[in-house]
Amino acid sequence: MLIYSMSVSVDGFIADREGAFGWTAPSEELFRFHLARVSELGGYLCGRRLYETMLPWETDPSMRSDELRAAFADVWSAIPKVVFSHTLDSVVGNARLAESPVAEEVASALQATDRDVSIGGAGLAAAAIALDLVDELRMVRYPVLVGGGTPFLPPVTEHLPLALTETRTFGSRVVYECYRRVRAESD
Repeated sequence: MLIYSMSVSVDGFIADREGAFGWTAPSEELFRFHLARVSELGGYLCGRRLYETMLPWETDPSMRSDELRAAFADVWSAIPKVVFSHTLDSVVGNARLAESPVAEEVASALQATDRDVSIGGAGLAAAAIALDLVDELRMVRYPVLVGGGTPFLPPVTEHLPLALTETRTFGSRVVYECYRRVRAESD
């Protein structure tokens, strides 16, 4: 299953007009939840910005400041990653640059594991959504309005039926929502 998961404002943005997302800093409870979810993944496809944002978890020893963060760094480092970029010549850590179109890389990542694969970065996820490749949307919705910026979801040209499969409210009042794509029997 291909999952698109990001932190999002109530008004649907993953970053504000300046590209900032400091309002998504997780509580310890939410960090533990992220650790559990990321531990379930068998692969991750990401755009350049997300790759660069997450790279310190693989390369910066200061990210291992306590047991919980060290556990996340271990889990994140172990996940094979495919990075989509027009500007990077190389990547480090457990990553490789995408060599094929999105649909082919998604198929390859899913075939390489018996676990779910996640896709991240708004532009890359938009391409996967347009190709009808995303099976599940996971939003960690923060109680903030940012009024513009990078939207979590792209405009779509037709209805995409979803089923709400899980919700959870954390002590910090952050709400997790999980929606599974409802597909026709022939899909």
